[in-house]
Amino acid sequence: MQLDRANLHLLALLQADGRTTVQALSEAVHLSPRATLNRVRQLEAQGLIQGYRALVNRAALGEHIAVFAEIALKDQRQAMVQQFERRMAATPEVAACYVISGRYDYLVRVACSDLTRYHALISAWLDDVALGVEKIVTNIELATVKEFTGFPLPKA
Repeated sequence: MQLDRANLHLLALLQADGRTTVQALSEAVHLSPRATLNRVRQLEAQGLIQGYRALVNRAALGEHIAVFAEIALKDQRQAMVQQFERRMAATPEVAACYVISGRYDYLVRVACSDLTRYHALISAWLDDVALGVEKIVTNIELATVKEFTGFPLPKA
């Protein structure tokens, strides 16, 4: 699919607000509602739009902490890596998990009710021999300056 000016504009608008109506989108990109809807469906079918989500206000949920954990594994055997990644994917408190280069293997963003819960999580990870966690360095989020709202798009 060609990412022309209209498609890039649609992606930008939908990244800003995934609930924007087709009518509003069509007016913004100067296409008919049918043509706009067809383009959005093509962007979805091509995998450029992977889904739509609501951004939840973490503070409104009550007291929560966010932690960035740098995690090193004992070794890089495929079975251990897969086991670790499955565990991260299945842990509700893990908001994001990235494979990184450098001194650590993973950067994990964890959202917990409090430090007691976070400590319980990392203790379980360290104690589970099958996960192969060697070291965890904890960085507590003090404030969010900018939250992810979408990727920068190329120029048309």
